[in-house]
Amino acid sequence: MTALPSSTSKRNPYLPYIALGSGIIALGFSALFVRWANAPGPVVGFYRLGLSTLILVPFFIIRRSRGTPIRREILVFPILGGLLTALDHGFWNTAVNFTSAANATLLANTAPLWVALFAWLIWRERLKRAFWIGLVLTLAGAAIVLGTDFLRHPTLGIGDILAITAGVFYAGYFLVTQRGRIHWDTLSYIWIVGLVSSLSLLGFSLSVGLPVTGYPLQSYLAFLGAALISQTGGYLAVGYALGHLPASLVAPTMLGQPVVTALLAIILLGEPLEAGQLLGGAAVLAGIYLVHTSRENVTQVD
Repeated sequence: MTALPSSTSKRNPYLPYIALGSGIIALGFSALFVRWANAPGPVVGFYRLGLSTLILVPFFIIRRSRGTPIRREILVFPILGGLLTALDHGFWNTAVNFTSAANATLLANTAPLWVALFAWLIWRERLKRAFWIGLVLTLAGAAIVLGTDFLRHPTLGIGDILAITAGVFYAGYFLVTQRGRIHWDTLSYIWIVGLVSSLSLLGFSLSVGLPVTGYPLQSYLAFLGAALISQTGGYLAVGYALGHLPASLVAPTMLGQPVVTALLAIILLGEPLEAGQLLGGAAVLAGIYLVHTSRENVTQVD
């Protein structure tokens, strides 16, 4: 199922791709903000989503005052997207406590595989051989960038299962958002998703006894940075792209995020790249190129 074209994408066909690239860069800062926050993952997620939602309140009000009234039947899309986002955060952050960060990140990023399989089996998209080659290249490159721990020890434990589950929920967000953006503008959709997911993460944090206050100034500055750059900037950009590009194209491209994070870590965290990571980055870029070119004329079975 391809996204419906819009007048914006007709005037500037490159704008969705520019938005997608900008979103990847903004989201590439996510891991750095988590490192600087030094707080439990669900709490970081709550502040990231909650502060972003507060920032966007006046823009949401202005946007809705100029738009058509919200129909209750289409609220299911951002509400479901918000719940899927909260579940993705919750499962992934829990997985990190039971397995290595490399394992958890790699397995959560199997989302493109679930997106493509869903599009193939349910939406009956015809995916070319080049698409699958590109997808394999992208996943393999991401595995190298994130480390060889999973490749050396491919055993599944509770943490790995939780990370795979997070990847399924992440894929669900892409799929729901592709359908939801047919009915919603980017800002309204992202705002409702943020509201639902932040409230869900707050409820989760309180229910398991995680402290949501009492952190040092550095943590709150990291929360704000994550909200402004990664959440507001990143998700608005990706949300816009999903309104003009198919989810089975956007999702594999998002695997460029680990490459961006690795490059930022060289400058901001002093973590140099190894030869294997450089090779993995090249594989990710090659896979993304194949995915893009193979999806240009994707068709559906009637």
